[in-house]
Amino acid sequence: MPSAKFEISRQCKICNKEFFAKTINSRYCSPKCSKSAYARKKKEENLKQLKIAKALKISNEEEYISVVDVVALYDVSRDAIYRLIRSKKVKTFNLGKRLTKVYRKDLEELFDLRPITETLTAKEEVKTYRLEKEDCYSIGDITEKYGISETSVYMHIRKLSIPMRQIGKYVYAPKLEIDKLYN
Repeated sequence: MPSAKFEISRQCKICNKEFFAKTINSRYCSPKCSKSAYARKKKEENLKQLKIAKALKISNEEEYISVVDVVALYDVSRDAIYRLIRSKKVKTFNLGKRLTKVYRKDLEELFDLRPITETLTAKEEVKTYRLEKEDCYSIGDITEKYGISETSVYMHIRKLSIPMRQIGKYVYAPKLEIDKLYN
């Protein structure tokens, strides 16, 4: 990214220190803050993956589930669950000091919650494409039809992760995606 010809004063997202951005997209004052932000992002992604893995292990037949399972399954904060327990809006029973079980039906009635496993299966819709010559445009066809340079076409295809296939010396992309992109 080229540097700006004017000074942009920004506040660092990590240390909240004022700095002059070297580029338009600069968000951090130093490489140290940038690495710290990257580490935080990766940690959040790992925690999310662990929650999903935990949610997938929980049985649907259990009437009472632990607070930890509720947090993983419905993505609700632990404090919110304990607030509901204290206000007696949810049936619970204790199996000792550290194991509180919550009645699953009460949670479903209180909130219109769908378990995280259902939302995952809805989001993981995978598109399949036929990449045969009949169902695709070559890069040359796209440049002629839409009046765009080959570099722009390649840039858009890579940016939107549109699949390509090379047959001989020609590169093909699915007609459906290209028409959707440029219309």
